[in-house]
Amino acid sequence: MPIAERDPPKGRRESYVLPKVPVPPLKQTLDMYLTSIKHLVKEEQYQKTKSIVEKFGEPGGTGELLQEKLLEKSINTHNWVYDYWLDDMYLNQRLALPVNSNPAMVFPKQDFRDHKDSLKFAAHLITGVLEYKKHIDTRALPVDFSRGQLAGTPLCMKQYYRLFNTYRLPGLKRDTLVIHETGSTEQEHIIVACKNQFFVMDLVVKEKPLREMDILSQLEKIVKMAENTEERQPPFGLLTSDGRTEWAQARDVLIKDSVNRESLAVIEKCLCVVCLDDPSGMEVGDTSRALLMLHGGGHEKMGANRWYDKPMQFVVGEDGVCGTVCEHSPFEGIVLVACTEYLMKFMTGSPSKIGRATSVSELPAPRRLLWKTTPHIQGLLKASAERLQRLVRDLDMDVHKFEVYGKEFIKKQKMSPDAYIQVSLQLAFYRCNGRLVSTYESASIRRFHEGRVDNIRSATPETLAFVKAMTDEKTSLSDSEKIKRLWDAINAQTNSTIAAITGMGIDNHLLGLREISQEIHMEMPEIFTDETYVASNQFILSTSQVPTTVEMFCCYGPVVPNGYGCCYNPQADHLLFSVTSFHGSTETSSAVFIKALDEGLVEMRDLCKTSNKPQSNKIRCRRSHSPSVLCGSLDRA
Repeated sequence: MPIAERDPPKGRRESYVLPKVPVPPLKQTLDMYLTSIKHLVKEEQYQKTKSIVEKFGEPGGTGELLQEKLLEKSINTHNWVYDYWLDDMYLNQRLALPVNSNPAMVFPKQDFRDHKDSLKFAAHLITGVLEYKKHIDTRALPVDFSRGQLAGTPLCMKQYYRLFNTYRLPGLKRDTLVIHETGSTEQEHIIVACKNQFFVMDLVVKEKPLREMDILSQLEKIVKMAENTEERQPPFGLLTSDGRTEWAQARDVLIKDSVNRESLAVIEKCLCVVCLDDPSGMEVGDTSRALLMLHGGGHEKMGANRWYDKPMQFVVGEDGVCGTVCEHSPFEGIVLVACTEYLMKFMTGSPSKIGRATSVSELPAPRRLLWKTTPHIQGLLKASAERLQRLVRDLDMDVHKFEVYGKEFIKKQKMSPDAYIQVSLQLAFYRCNGRLVSTYESASIRRFHEGRVDNIRSATPETLAFVKAMTDEKTSLSDSEKIKRLWDAINAQTNSTIAAITGMGIDNHLLGLREISQEIHMEMPEIFTDETYVASNQFILSTSQVPTTVEMFCCYGPVVPNGYGCCYNPQADHLLFSVTSFHGSTETSSAVFIKALDEGLVEMRDLCKTSNKPQSNKIRCRRSHSPSVLCGSLDRA
């Protein structure tokens, strides 16, 4: 049943309704699950899994009972999968947020002439944030609509209203996503981090919002205050970089003192965090800028000049290294892109109003947040610093611009750029490892009320056939057979995507069946303890398309110790990849993966060129879906 968007500000409601996320048919999901894993496991293991799945799905069996319960939940809730998904993907996870969970958006390198220049940039950026926040609070943002084959469907806007009014509170076993009321007066301040100190900047003084000149003046005061070594506080931001249970335990210690309790309360209710970074001393390139966004370079550089629990952190480095670090649980990448693109266009298209006269003398000075420390707390800070440094040393990142061709060439082949790139990632992984593995590609389900994402399992049987044609069977197959297999792989990827974005993906459905079994106190069904299911949820290759219309790029870390994180941004004449892995794994190397990716992309281009002859038209007619469905971001689909 369609329902109106919830939680609008008082006096305003959305003028459209969205359907609920559907519950896919049980047999369809189980059949798709078996298809997705058959070619990834040994035959003996597959037969065991097949038997378990068939038993689970038999008439009158456990699967049907759980499906019935899930259908009941769907009727009685706005979105049956939202809480299950949020807990499983984020709030139950115990790993540290930097690298493991928080993505970053890296802005173009800024050419600041001096320190004052960087503060002017920060003041203009904050002004843009306040403008965007005004659009959110008044519901003035235009509604997003789907693109591609299913174009024209309005998309859920709920995630936009979680950009600035949320906070991820650490818990011993499960974190909590705190949501403040939109437009709350409690949120009339930001936190500015400078030299590992945290300062409160009120945005409204005597019922009047600060102007850009006022903001610049306050930032200058903050920098001066931060340079006062006599009043310098310990680097408490380090605690937020730790594992979630460790941070929750440390927070329990901190809040025993009223000073710490008050400082935490102010941070947890802020609009956003603005991090004024000193020069890192690193050679500034795409990879080093991305590293500084993800983890700040550790406690020896800017890693303590952060508060990782806050969903929106804006970094402005004196050396021109700027971007955004996000706590991911309230919103997806496309919402981050929309916000940051607005800000970048605001920065370049809206003149700075620094020159205007203002009565800055009347502004109260920003407040330094104070902390009470003990030897025990000092020990916690030291332990957090050491764990962050280990994470920094372990991360293997390579940001790479593939300049041989871009998405325009792919479109000329009548292929979906996203599907094509996904196949190229599988080819690269196979080249490096001689096998395919469980792969995650996020697909938006914002067509539905409170829709977040489901998973496209990109390592399809058809893709395996193609990558073998380009490697093991390269000399024994004709180009026409190779291009046929490429089209089969593209079609399979497109069909999987359409299923996911229309609510027919398998991962959310299986998650819901698993979680509802625990709600009714059932012994965990064998399908979910089976080694195949467990392994299929260890996404060794975690991927996402995050396209932008302005010069910036997104990056994130791997989700398993022996895996890769691969974020890509297809542009007209080049493809930008941000690949991460861990040095601690002997199975991965970001540089080796990039080399294999480059080689595969060139070979795929050459294959397309050799097949661009009249006889290949018969192959093209085999497509069952329009290739344009993925020409934009999957989050926009």
